[in-house]
Amino acid sequence: MKKKLLISLAALTAVIGVAVAIAWPRNDFIAASSPAAFAPTADNIARGAYLAKAGDCMACHTVRGGPEYAGGRALETPFGSLVAPNITSDRDTGIGAWSADDFWNALHNGTSRDGRLLYPAFPYTNYTKVSRADSDALYAFMQSIPAQKVPNQPHRLAFPYNRQIMLAGWRLLYFKPGEYVPASSQNAQWNRGAYLVEGLGHCAACHSTRNSFGASEDGLSGGLIPMIGWYAPSLTSDAEAGLGSWEVPHIVDLLKTGISPRATVFGPMAEVVQRSLQHLDTEDVTAMAVYLKSLPATPAPAVEISTDPRVGQVIAEGKKLYEASCVECHGSDGKGLPPHYPPLAGNRALTMKEAVNPIRIVLNGGFAPGTAGNPRPYGMPPYSHSMNDHEVAAVVTYLRSSWGNKAPPVTASEVNRYRSAPLD
Repeated sequence: MKKKLLISLAALTAVIGVAVAIAWPRNDFIAASSPAAFAPTADNIARGAYLAKAGDCMACHTVRGGPEYAGGRALETPFGSLVAPNITSDRDTGIGAWSADDFWNALHNGTSRDGRLLYPAFPYTNYTKVSRADSDALYAFMQSIPAQKVPNQPHRLAFPYNRQIMLAGWRLLYFKPGEYVPASSQNAQWNRGAYLVEGLGHCAACHSTRNSFGASEDGLSGGLIPMIGWYAPSLTSDAEAGLGSWEVPHIVDLLKTGISPRATVFGPMAEVVQRSLQHLDTEDVTAMAVYLKSLPATPAPAVEISTDPRVGQVIAEGKKLYEASCVECHGSDGKGLPPHYPPLAGNRALTMKEAVNPIRIVLNGGFAPGTAGNPRPYGMPPYSHSMNDHEVAAVVTYLRSSWGNKAPPVTASEVNRYRSAPLD
């Protein structure tokens, strides 16, 4: 990893001269607005509160046990820690002194009130697609949040990633401001879904591969979330979480309740459903489902099944462990009892090339979010205390090769890699 970062640094340094020659990006573009659009009326505040749920703003800007939106939560990255700022209405430590134009400039251009460039852990690469009207409503809501005098903490980034000139070079390569433009060939529902998925929902922030510069690539093609050790599957590949063959109501169920007849959310996605998606109108979630289902499918890579007799022995051991610990809920046929006990046969979380998610679920348990549509979620207990690395590898290998599932075996060393991964 260190070698990759050094190579990345050398490449990025090569464009710094060009970045310096370009005008420092401050107030690149200020869309037209009116005082009525961001006035602190009940309607504006309510609309902004809804949009803040759609953007899951509280997830990053609220530290566990702390005041809402007062910042302090650290996001770990390969380049160091980025600490979310206070965005309450406090004029000294929050954004109470910001204007609606300042707020728009942060969302649309990734630039702070004082002209500093913001780090893309604040996903302005997605938020740039938000309309000025929605930005103004969000601003009205943010200004209504009770002021919390909580000083902002500095980021803890390694040199030279803590230098604005490096960020200017990154933006030159990977960021272009621009509002969402509706596709004329699609209807209003599809465009609303695209606007939410690509903009406020910032789905690509997790569900995309990141290059060595930390920039998202290839749309919603899936990728390992840096530092936290979960794999956000591709939303286009039918070999992963592609939704092309799903019924729209089942997608809506999954996004709004966390469970469906075909799958259950877990890990970071459970938090997204609990904090954000369950609070959205069914019409908006349906629009997101329609858009996601329409994404062009990417071909599934060929899977080579091992014929090594030692793998057969591991599968046999995994079957015994499954029958002792798992069969009561998931059944001998792997069909489970959906929606509370999801099916394992044909479950894409098991059949993906990446095995990190099932490894982590066996180690740490699987827990659907508590939602209005699923107020008493069923959970799977952790087995890290009762199974060693070899046993976890055996049971996951069995799951990945049974009931028609065809995925590569898992090794004990892979399991060990995630045994101490952070839970939060």
